[in-house]
Amino acid sequence: MGPFVNITRRTKIVVLTGAGISAESGVPTFRDKGGIWEKYDLMSVATPQAFEGDPQLVWRFYNERRKQGKSVQPNPAHYALARFERLLPEVDFALITQNVDHLHREAGSKNVYHMHGELSKTRCTRCERVEERLDELPDLPRCSCGGLLRPHIVWFGEIPFGTDKLYQMVEECDLFLVVGTSGLVHPAAGFVIHGKRHGAVTVGVNLTPPENRLYLDYFYEGKAGEILPKLVNHWVSCLDS
Repeated sequence: MGPFVNITRRTKIVVLTGAGISAESGVPTFRDKGGIWEKYDLMSVATPQAFEGDPQLVWRFYNERRKQGKSVQPNPAHYALARFERLLPEVDFALITQNVDHLHREAGSKNVYHMHGELSKTRCTRCERVEERLDELPDLPRCSCGGLLRPHIVWFGEIPFGTDKLYQMVEECDLFLVVGTSGLVHPAAGFVIHGKRHGAVTVGVNLTPPENRLYLDYFYEGKAGEILPKLVNHWVSCLDS
């Protein structure tokens, strides 16, 4: 696998995860053959305009994804990141994910930033209240105020949650780890460039080299579930020495 970068207890670490880490748990990505995305035109279910035009169709799509999400479990990569977080002061470790599933939290990660929202949450189109909704939802769910609920998801054409804060976190970290991303989806794809320009050591783990491979100081090709436990074991040994 090549050499691992060393850390100390003063190292500030930010992790970014993408679809690849959840794919190892059976969550389909945009590009999976036979996956859920092949059944729908994305523009008809994942844009504000689609929801305005046919909210029932959009909710059928997301209710299908919610049901599917109940059948998947965290994999060794999720557990490795959660284990590592427990060994560091909270201020020194942050996990940004592009994924909308629950797998990081189920594995035990605490300091998680869902930049694209969460599948388990809804937001009222009238009062803007965000709620965790784990129950089965109808095709047109309503808030207690009477407003139509929408999935608490960042759709195409919308701005990811907390982007300015996330850029600041990346800017201030010492080590930036990217797991399971294609390096194509912005603004997340630009985080590694931003981190490197501000002095962070950049590390990538993915099945194939991402588009922004040029900006990675270390790159490990393979399954995150196999590589991350080894990487975390190495970092734990650094902390114990």
